[in-house]
Amino acid sequence: MLVSEFHFDLPEELIAQHPPPIRGASRMLRVDRTTGVCIDDHFRSLPSLLTPGDLLILNDSRVLPARLFATRAGLHTQHNSPEPTGRIEVLLTQQIAPHEWTALVRPSRKVQPGEVLNFADQTGATILTAEVLSAGEFGERTLRFAPDPRFIEHLDRIGHMPLPPYIHRDQSVPDTPEDKARYQTVYAANPGSAAAPTAGLHFTPEIIAELKERGVQVETITLHVGLGTFQPVRAERLEDIKLHTEHYTLPPATAAAINIALAENRRIIAAGTTTTRTLEHCAAINKLQPHSGSTNIFLSPGHRFRIVSGLLTNFHLPQSTLLMLVSAFLAPPDSPATGRELALAAYAHAVHERYRFFSYGDCMLIL
Repeated sequence: MLVSEFHFDLPEELIAQHPPPIRGASRMLRVDRTTGVCIDDHFRSLPSLLTPGDLLILNDSRVLPARLFATRAGLHTQHNSPEPTGRIEVLLTQQIAPHEWTALVRPSRKVQPGEVLNFADQTGATILTAEVLSAGEFGERTLRFAPDPRFIEHLDRIGHMPLPPYIHRDQSVPDTPEDKARYQTVYAANPGSAAAPTAGLHFTPEIIAELKERGVQVETITLHVGLGTFQPVRAERLEDIKLHTEHYTLPPATAAAINIALAENRRIIAAGTTTTRTLEHCAAINKLQPHSGSTNIFLSPGHRFRIVSGLLTNFHLPQSTLLMLVSAFLAPPDSPATGRELALAAYAHAVHERYRFFSYGDCMLIL
């Protein structure tokens, strides 16, 4: 299949720039996994659509305020007396070792290995420094920060939420108090993501409590969303797509719940594509006991889902790997192309009915 086959036309005004005024008030498009039939609904109906015994799995990764602004301190040599020059935007995408991170940097051509970046607070005082270790393609850099036990605390002070580029903010105020609260799930627990697991943004404590009261079992995994979320697909064919590696944890309670649900033939509902990829990776490596690891699994039409039987997800970008995942989930085992057709038909319905798209937008439930 070609990446271009997953294109759809999306009016710009349907790209949500802000979350709904009330968390949980989003619309929800219900899609029948077998027939592709679409029903317009609201997210608050979710508890009534799941049944006692269903297992709902959430991604509890917490988004770091990973968007930073730095000044260049010059080359990192003993004989250099650096002078700060220029403002550099740095988006931390993944921690790869103690004190070391991959990042997207712009303007990138000025930031080369050996440079030192200074990160200051509102008073202008430098509170973090990082040396550029290596340069990759498309603005990727590897940074090594000076060791600081208060590193996460400093990020909270000077960092901004890593909003996707299609959410437009005044560059002098890259995020708002609303963004800091709403670009985070209510159950976020483990810091490490460079983007929100957006299907989870719809949940409220009240809706989670209602699900549990109805007999739905709710468990969590952790997958730290990384660089792949920010990079467009540059391949022309699906078989040439390679995703970046992301780190995950399958906790003991969730592993036990999955094995029991599978043994009892109960439905397992994944909240989000990040949860789906983690679960299907664990199935692919035949490792459904508690563990941590990394995955770059790409789920495209033709994949046979071994764990996930229901999917809650937002509406994704044209020609994105996440739209391909949705197409895979809708595809009958013997007809991969049908999944793409059903997914694009559902998206056409959503466009026609003026659903809100992407991170702050509405959602769809596929059962």
